[in-house]
Amino acid sequence: MSKVLVIGAGGVGSVAVHKMAMNSEIFSDITLASRTKSKCDDIAASVKERVGVEIKTAALDAMDVAATVALIKETGASLVVNLALPYQDLVIMDACLEAGVNYLDTANYEPEDEAKFEYSWQWAYQDKFKQAGLTAILGSGFDPGVTSVFAKWIKKHKLDTIRQIDILDCNGGDNGLPFATNFNPEINIREVTAEARHWENGEWVTSPAMNHKVEFEFEGVGPKNMYLMYHEELESLSTHFPEIERARFWMTFGDAYINHVTVLQNIGMTRIDPVMYEGKEIIPLQFLKAVLPNPGDLGAKTKGKTNIGDIITGSKDGVEKTFYIKNICDHEACFAEVGSQAVSYTTGVPAMIGAAQVLKGNWTEAGVWNMEQLDPDDFMDMLNVHGLPWTVEELDGPVSF
Repeated sequence: MSKVLVIGAGGVGSVAVHKMAMNSEIFSDITLASRTKSKCDDIAASVKERVGVEIKTAALDAMDVAATVALIKETGASLVVNLALPYQDLVIMDACLEAGVNYLDTANYEPEDEAKFEYSWQWAYQDKFKQAGLTAILGSGFDPGVTSVFAKWIKKHKLDTIRQIDILDCNGGDNGLPFATNFNPEINIREVTAEARHWENGEWVTSPAMNHKVEFEFEGVGPKNMYLMYHEELESLSTHFPEIERARFWMTFGDAYINHVTVLQNIGMTRIDPVMYEGKEIIPLQFLKAVLPNPGDLGAKTKGKTNIGDIITGSKDGVEKTFYIKNICDHEACFAEVGSQAVSYTTGVPAMIGAAQVLKGNWTEAGVWNMEQLDPDDFMDMLNVHGLPWTVEELDGPVSF
């Protein structure tokens, strides 16, 4: 069966279903569902115009397990691709277990009322999915996702062990606006304002958010300031590659972005706890999301490139080696192909490729799996074919920062 149900009609969902429709030999039947059906209908119209493929649409409150189960059964899907909000991961996993279908997402679960990024909640489903004979794939975006597959590919083909890994995420795009996030504002700002953490010598090292800055020369983009942050793949990589001594994640931000977020945080607009306003409870960050530009509408405005990759140091036959593996993606090329900017593209394409691995029978072992636990080769081949070509080079030595 190659029927798939995609939940979530944001920028990533739009890219994913466009790319699925371009691969109809794998995805024979696609249904796109969201709380707001009109968003799904708009995406379906774009898919029909650009690709010539009809996809089905449906209204769905993904927090309603019974409704999700009913839609899974109605569509006959064998795989649910969860591109909704991370708060919804567990209820969608519950629905997949009840309906007897496989599961895939792009971001780990986090509670709605706490900016806490941990895989523990989803890893706790391991026995449930094993006993049901079902597969759950976690984090099939770019970071996490491709960055984890990069690490697995390097370990399989270039190194015996990994000692250090630095993940570098650079968005060199410019949309001309004073302030806008390049993906869901609520999730983006929660990540940016959270404490930084990295893995070093068997423990987590914590530092204040946006406190550690390094300038780095990114191919195709130029020099950018990147900041040490916490990102969920650090947890899974340090767990599944226990020989790792240090794992860090870096993301670039311009000074204007940092200044805006600092002001918003100082005046309480990034709070995720409810406050009373005119007799009603509101969550400031959700209100902020409503007034900020929608990242899904920025494709036509955004120019420039992204550059995301891993710098990995380890040993091969007792000799230390360092490799830099990365993808460079052009915002304008993405918009021309699927009507999206590159940040959505670099997440939506790996979601499609990960789903293809399940439907092609490559990733079908029962249980809950992170990307670095799976065979990387066909996934890496598909990246080169479907819009995210990668390069790998050997560096003179480990990073100096």
